[in-house]
Amino acid sequence: MTLPRPDLSALGIQYRRIPLLSIGRSVYCDTRLILQKLDAAFPANNHLASTSPEQEALRTLLSAWTIDGGIFTRAAQAIPPEAPALQDPKFTRDRQELTGRSWSNDTIKLLRPEALVHLRAAFDFLENGLLADGREWILKTEKPTLADIEAIWPFHWLTTMRNALPASLISKDTHPKVFAWIKRFNAALAAAKKNVPKPTTLSGEDAAKFITSSSLDSRSQPSSEDQVDENDPACLKKGALVESWPTDTGSRNRDKGRLLKMDKQEVVLENEKGVRIHLPRWNFRIREVTQGEKGRL
Repeated sequence: MTLPRPDLSALGIQYRRIPLLSIGRSVYCDTRLILQKLDAAFPANNHLASTSPEQEALRTLLSAWTIDGGIFTRAAQAIPPEAPALQDPKFTRDRQELTGRSWSNDTIKLLRPEALVHLRAAFDFLENGLLADGREWILKTEKPTLADIEAIWPFHWLTTMRNALPASLISKDTHPKVFAWIKRFNAALAAAKKNVPKPTTLSGEDAAKFITSSSLDSRSQPSSEDQVDENDPACLKKGALVESWPTDTGSRNRDKGRLLKMDKQEVVLENEKGVRIHLPRWNFRIREVTQGEKGRL
C-alpha cells in the first residue's frame, strides 16, 4: 500500500498508483486505460461495452464523475479517523506525499463532515436519478456493463469500510436502490469469478523477470497507426526523450523514456529497461526532457 515499491522499480517504472496491467513487455497505467485495453483484448465479453453513442456518452460521464468530479476524493476524506490505516505514520506520510495534503488526524476530522455532505448528494443522485425507475443496471441491460463498473467502485468501497457512512445519512434505509444495486453487483462479480481459471501468483521478482523477458504486446507494435501526432498541441517528435506523469495525484513520480506513440487517447514511451509504458492523455502531462536533464537519467 505504501512506497517504496521494489516490484515496479525493477521494471524502471516510477508511476505509483495501482493497479497496473502487463501484456508482455507493455505495461498499462491508470484504471480507465486498463479497462479500455481489456475490453479491446477480449471482444467475446462485449456485453460489457456500450452499444450506442448515448450509452458510451453516459459511461464516459460516469467515469469522469467518479474521478474528476471528486467522488473518490470525497470517499477518501470520509475514512473514519479511527481506521487502523490512519494510525500508521508510514501510511499517512505516504498518502500525504501522494495527494499533496495533510493526512493528520486533525485534518481527517476537519474534512470528514464536508466529505459526507458531498457523498450524500452523490448517493441521492443515483437513488433519485439513474436508479429511480427501478432499473437493475445503469444502461437498463440484463447484465452489468462498463458503465456500472465506472460508477459503482467508490460507492462499493465505502459500503465495505467500517463506520465510513453514518446510517442516519447513508444506508439501506435512506438509499435502498443504491444498496440493492451494489448487492446485485457483488452477486454478479462472485458468479463471474467462478467462471474464470484460478490465477497464477508470482512473486514481485519473478513477475519483473517475466515481464522484462517477454515479447511486446502485439497491440503495441509499431504500425502505420502507432505514430506520434505531430499536430498535437504537445509538439513532440517520435523518438524524443520525454517524461510523463499524472497531474492529479502522484505527480512527483515521473516516467522517462523514448516517445513511441502519441495520439489523443494515449502516450507510449519505452524506458531504459525496454518496458513500454502506456499512459492516458487525460489528467496526464508530457514534456520533452531538456538537454541538461538528459545527463541525470
